[in-house]
Amino acid sequence: MRRPYLLATVASLALTTLPFVAHAQFAPAGAGGPPSASIPGPGKADEPARDAPPDPSYFAGPSPYAPQAPGVNAANLPDMDSIDASALPAMVPQQSASPSREDWATYGHDDNQTRYSPLDQITPENVSKLEVAFTYHTGSYPRPGQTNKWAAETTPIKVGDGLYMCSAQNDIIKLDPTTGKQIWRHNLNVKYESIPYTAACKGVTYFTSSQVPEGEPCHNRIIEGTLDMRLVEVDAATGEFCPTFGHGGQVNLMQGLGESVPGFVAMTVPPMVVNGVVVVNHEVLDGQRRWAPSGVVRGYDVESGKFVWAWDVKRPDDHSQPTGNNHYSRGTPNSWAALTGDNALGLVYVPTGNSAGDYFSGYRSPEENAVSTSIVALDVKTGSPRWVYQTTRKDVWDYDMGSQVTMMDMPTPDGQTVPAIIVPTKRGQTFVLDRRTGKSILPVEERPAPAGNVPGDTRAPTQPWSVGMPALRMPELQEKDMWGMSPLDQLYCRIKFRSAHYVGEFTPPSLDKPWIMYPGNNGGSDWGSMAYDPETGILIANWNASPMYAQLITRRKADTLKLMPIDAVHYKPGAGASAEGNGPMEGTPYAITIAPFWDPFTRMLCHKPPYGMITAIDMKHGQKVLWQHPLGTARANGPWGLPTGLPWEIGTPNNGGAVITKGGLVFIGAATDNLIRAIDERTGKVLWSHVLPGGGQANPMTYEANGRQYVAIMAGGHHFMMTPISDQMVVFALPKGTN
Repeated sequence: MRRPYLLATVASLALTTLPFVAHAQFAPAGAGGPPSASIPGPGKADEPARDAPPDPSYFAGPSPYAPQAPGVNAANLPDMDSIDASALPAMVPQQSASPSREDWATYGHDDNQTRYSPLDQITPENVSKLEVAFTYHTGSYPRPGQTNKWAAETTPIKVGDGLYMCSAQNDIIKLDPTTGKQIWRHNLNVKYESIPYTAACKGVTYFTSSQVPEGEPCHNRIIEGTLDMRLVEVDAATGEFCPTFGHGGQVNLMQGLGESVPGFVAMTVPPMVVNGVVVVNHEVLDGQRRWAPSGVVRGYDVESGKFVWAWDVKRPDDHSQPTGNNHYSRGTPNSWAALTGDNALGLVYVPTGNSAGDYFSGYRSPEENAVSTSIVALDVKTGSPRWVYQTTRKDVWDYDMGSQVTMMDMPTPDGQTVPAIIVPTKRGQTFVLDRRTGKSILPVEERPAPAGNVPGDTRAPTQPWSVGMPALRMPELQEKDMWGMSPLDQLYCRIKFRSAHYVGEFTPPSLDKPWIMYPGNNGGSDWGSMAYDPETGILIANWNASPMYAQLITRRKADTLKLMPIDAVHYKPGAGASAEGNGPMEGTPYAITIAPFWDPFTRMLCHKPPYGMITAIDMKHGQKVLWQHPLGTARANGPWGLPTGLPWEIGTPNNGGAVITKGGLVFIGAATDNLIRAIDERTGKVLWSHVLPGGGQANPMTYEANGRQYVAIMAGGHHFMMTPISDQMVVFALPKGTN
């Protein structure tokens, strides 16, 4: 297919450096039952598959397959006692239930996690006058000799007189919201060795105690989960530990997880408080081993830190805390995305990933298969699931649920409303569910899905498609879509396309040759989630269209590539395995090689742009697309990682979400061009932009202080998106006196 040379060159230069999977956690479950003795490999008699060990959760004592390296002990904190859930009050709404107009009280602004603010001082008419009000340096960035793992992803919260945030390594900070002056900082001393795939802290949680009188220490508190698995509460006024919470202000979240090593498990999202229970989830490093630490979700008394319940997937009727040498079931689906709490229904909505061993499902149990890549509504009194809605069956594509769900009142044809949640997915399918029951409000079809040919790992015969919502995805790939800077680059990409197995979405994994995953495991929608304007009914979604190129490989090949899990005795960082790249998947018959579908010489994607989009959907009038266009310019991107300086919106990969204001604006960073934008909510027109000191891979927020509206974004950059790393939060406002 011939193209004008100039057009091809310019468009090629506009390609981004990487399409990427930030924070892709485990992909969902597969065939159940106990592991068989062995599963045949790709056919070579001299390359037998390794036998899979029995599930260590069946052992009463320490697992013989547990890591042999030194264990994490959450700063040597003692174990916590339990509390009877019946002792908790019937309903204790968290502080953010009715935030004041000027505040941004939770990660997603309010309890509904809408990312919508009623502030309207900044408008389409005056937004062009925005200027930097102040910047704040967190001090967290790679030091000499440290591998760059940084991607702060932080969204501050603003409550009363404080702007509260965390550094990428979990230091908790209170700033003056008008000047950026640091009021206090609590250093938690999280070590570099405890950083998992990413040094990230998406945010903190504000809570007001019902037991500590107003005016006394820790009446108002800041809660945080850490990369080294501590649950921490400090006084909002002083930053000092709350002495009546846990052991001197901290709870050991490694309790009951069994053996691990630093960086294998971590908390990166704000804890969620629902009716007096603080609910915590955690990520488990991708691609390491089938019997990785558990993905258990737990609830603690928010006042005392005492354990209340656990949801252990393979022990659904046992909500207790393990004692002695026992531990939660290993290898189960984990949840790493931000939770949403429903005080009225007493539920917490948990986005799940998949079981350990992301791209092979043959050893997963029926219990794991039933809840992976799903939204699970847990009762916050007991930890029992009330309902489960699964978005991908037997997932081997790493389509784990990365987005926080949004609560809304869904209009019905008869003029009534249904309490609903909006569920984004990496597939670009958006589901709208009745949050009381988990039933879909809009039409969903079960469509046939391709069969696989990996021995011992059958695929699900059908997959769900949300036909009632616009799909946030591009058409299936075709060979004619392959291209590059020159005819040789285009030829190379066409050969790669022809050499791979690809039959559209849900192309199954293969052993004999690579397969293409499209959408890739960075979305569709990912952790930036969606923003919803409850007044206009407009839903804003930014999303990715970046394929991945993967292949299952034999154990012999994995050994040649020196792929080994993080907890292996001879593991060395950078030896060939990473959370979002090649992985050993120890304990399964195969390892995985995976990379962007690109030309590794020019570092340009093999298919034509756009690679990132932003879409506005009218949720009140038939779920229609109001506008849609590429998100991200070529200014900071190009071949060999060189910036082109070109201003054209060609659509780059993106991570991070949007904010909507009553002033009629959408604020968003996310793209790999290091810009923050203000977009007209009604038309999609970009009205203002500003170059950030680092990549804007974080959700922005807005607040009001002393009668002035501010917009803040953490410009921390992202190692995997290859945007510049920075320790700066940048805050904007109109010049004083502007109308």
